[in-house]
Amino acid sequence: MTTNHTFQQLIQTFPEQDTIMPVLFIGHGSPMNGIEDNVFSNQWAAMAKSIPLPKAVIVISAHWQTRGTQITAMDFPPTIHDFGGFPEPLYEVQYPAPGQPELAAFTKSIVHATEIGLDHEWGLDHGTWTVVRHMYPQAQIPVLQLSLDYTKATPFHFELANELQLLRRRGILIIGSGNMVHNLRMLNWQKLEQPGFAYDWAAEINAAFKSFIQTNNNNALIHYEQLGTAAKLAIPTPEHFLPLIYTLGLRNNTDDLFFFNDIAVGGSLTMTSVKFG
Repeated sequence: MTTNHTFQQLIQTFPEQDTIMPVLFIGHGSPMNGIEDNVFSNQWAAMAKSIPLPKAVIVISAHWQTRGTQITAMDFPPTIHDFGGFPEPLYEVQYPAPGQPELAAFTKSIVHATEIGLDHEWGLDHGTWTVVRHMYPQAQIPVLQLSLDYTKATPFHFELANELQLLRRRGILIIGSGNMVHNLRMLNWQKLEQPGFAYDWAAEINAAFKSFIQTNNNNALIHYEQLGTAAKLAIPTPEHFLPLIYTLGLRNNTDDLFFFNDIAVGGSLTMTSVKFG
């Protein structure tokens, strides 16, 4: 059984590489981006071509919240259609990427902040497959998900991500998938077809988030509740913001910084994404 592999065996399975993989935070937006050929999905595809081919991908998706931290550990994770009210073609999509139980076990072995559970029930939700199917359409690269422990405060997630940094040196691409500004209750549905429209508060806080990222002010982002009314409107619940916190925890001091898909949608959602490294 993979879970019985020794740490030394797992280290040999995932040897250190000459290059360090980048880290991505991706604003995934509507599930429809998973099947549409648009500015967002085109940029995801272009990003995949601009970085080294990973040995595997681990995604921290806003849409998998658990008590305790879990990582998918099955050989073939199912495609999850965790949404409602969309056109039938979206529900017909399957993304048959393999899993990699050995990587799940290795990830579990290097984390000390918490006990990571090996999950055999979940799969790839739309925070993962809608993005990754554009990046790696042949589904040949193993894809895993790491859950968000909803019982933990924001600093825990940053510290956990620190422990995952060595995966970057072993050919693993880690993606945080959420949205920096994500308030669906305030979405202006009439202006969804006008990319770039943002309420004043959304534009203000998104610019502030970018500034904090540029100046490496992790503390301000970890304690986003202290940033005032605009932050409270942008992050009514934390699950879409926490994947950004993971990418900040995975960042190192030598990483280059590149923003992409820096566009607001419907007034109260931003697709702003960032590449570290």
